[in-house]
Amino acid sequence: MSADKPRWQQLRDETDGVSTAELDALWTRLRPARAEDILGEWRGGAFQTGHPLCRALPASRWYGKTFLALDDAKPLICRAEDGTLFSNVELGQGEATLWNIEFRGEVTATMVYDGRAVFDHFKWLDERTLMGIMNGRPELVLSRGEYFYFLLERVS
Repeated sequence: MSADKPRWQQLRDETDGVSTAELDALWTRLRPARAEDILGEWRGGAFQTGHPLCRALPASRWYGKTFLALDDAKPLICRAEDGTLFSNVELGQGEATLWNIEFRGEVTATMVYDGRAVFDHFKWLDERTLMGIMNGRPELVLSRGEYFYFLLERVS
């Protein structure tokens, strides 16, 4: 690991054992995103905390998210066998919308899934990268009492 890299990039590059406590501490220092500022196409990745979604999303060929408008968010853009991208509405039980919602005492851009009680909250890691925390019904999002932490990088 390069000492010149920001800590969040080092955490992104780790292949196992990323601490959720360190991710929570990082989250508290980040600038909240606004829903209207994150429209566009995003490539996704997981912080490797051991959460089951760290394995399930790659297995589904998850590519990222696309936010076309506040009322038209596609949470599970996946790659088909032929390499094309598609919105996996079956896996996501629908699509989503974007809102500005309070989470941990701050209002952040939040993607609300249409088909399940799940909310993805976003803050800025840098001008092109978002950190996300998946929140919602504990039986849907928590593993060993811990959230799923991920990042999104804006596609040019």
